[in-house]
Amino acid sequence: MKKHHPAVLLLIGVLALLIGNGAIAQAQTKALILATTTSTQDTGLLDVLIPMFEKKTGYFVKTIAVGSGQAMTMGQKGEADVLLVHSPDAEKKFMDEGAGVDRRLVMHNDFVIAGPSEDPARINGIKSAAEALKKIAAAQALFLSRGDNSGTHAKEKALWKVAGVKAEGEKWYQETGLGMGQTLNVAAEKKGYTLTDRGTYLALAKNLKLDILVEGDAVLLNIYHVMEVNPQKWPKVNFEAAKSFADFMVSKEAQEVIRIFGVDKYGSPLFFPDAGKHVGDLGK
Repeated sequence: MKKHHPAVLLLIGVLALLIGNGAIAQAQTKALILATTTSTQDTGLLDVLIPMFEKKTGYFVKTIAVGSGQAMTMGQKGEADVLLVHSPDAEKKFMDEGAGVDRRLVMHNDFVIAGPSEDPARINGIKSAAEALKKIAAAQALFLSRGDNSGTHAKEKALWKVAGVKAEGEKWYQETGLGMGQTLNVAAEKKGYTLTDRGTYLALAKNLKLDILVEGDAVLLNIYHVMEVNPQKWPKVNFEAAKSFADFMVSKEAQEVIRIFGVDKYGSPLFFPDAGKHVGDLGK
């Protein structure tokens, strides 16, 4: 067996280490952490869009689906590269604090109040979401809240405020601490009401015994933005990958997928593409 000189062995070791570190570094630059909402995951939209993005760019996406609030907390800590969220007030605060670099409109759908067909609070067909919540509170009918600081939870809390009802702490008001899909399942099991985005409801409707009872109120618009996390605050953030993903989400290619997603299966789209539009023009 041929023996190598110690200096040669040292050189081989150093080269192996450098190659290994280079491979690790390259893998890290090709990895992208996306923090997003449970609705984009539960509807299956990301199952279509992410493989397209990965194939097109060579990046590998690690998706963390949580509530919008948790997603933005990750962004504020530099634990994610890019966010796809739907909590406008919290998003504006995120940007004002310098945590994000850009905020672009991607798509929208709407929120609805779903509940059992028996409808004990008699809210079916009411045009005002706040009035519907007042009736639920008056009837002390079971209401399931996500209670997870998500965009949906933020919208729900805003609606209770408009309704003039303090729901938290009441026996008929229960927080699941779960994502949208799981909360819908709990509501169906317990025959309770809940606020949900239409997309997740439609994606799961065939397995739920819940009806859409309140819809169409202008305040129920549900708007999604994409934001890159600021690399000036967190140098380890993969900004190049984040920008590439954000650019992809507002591209014609991705917007066309959003436009038709769900039509073949549910008879209507789960989201409406909005790249390049103004928020004030949505839902008109």
